[in-house]
Amino acid sequence: MTARAKKRSGRSGNPRWRKTFLETLAETSNVKASAEKAKIGPSTAYRLRRENADFARAWLGALWEGYVHLEMEVLRRLRDGDLQTDDRDKYDFANAIRLLNAHRENAVRAEAEQRNVSAAEIRASIDRKVEDIRMRVKQEKQRGKSA
Repeated sequence: MTARAKKRSGRSGNPRWRKTFLETLAETSNVKASAEKAKIGPSTAYRLRRENADFARAWLGALWEGYVHLEMEVLRRLRDGDLQTDDRDKYDFANAIRLLNAHRENAVRAEAEQRNVSAAEIRASIDRKVEDIRMRVKQEKQRGKSA
């Protein structure tokens, strides 16, 4: 085994980076940022996910948590009328909804695994939530036009 291969296998076998990686993944839903924070390469995380079922489940759980965070952030902003970012730009609800839809299947699988319910039930629940968000965005736009 080469020195590089030993270093790689030792790194993916070392559980210390995993906690940081998974916590950051739950916060950001961003593999590259999570790997940087854990001081590993993204390929190390992807390799371990392929090779370790427990890590793969934890990864899905972190993505589900990130999905829920985004969903709750969008709903909070709509409820509170918080339509601008911290730097005063308009919050991009359309992009947030696109992200929610793009990661829907991973969220469905992860939540079904966490709650031990069928993926179809979770999918229906997520569809209802995304549709609710769409309707709220539409209502906010209509209010803004009439104001």
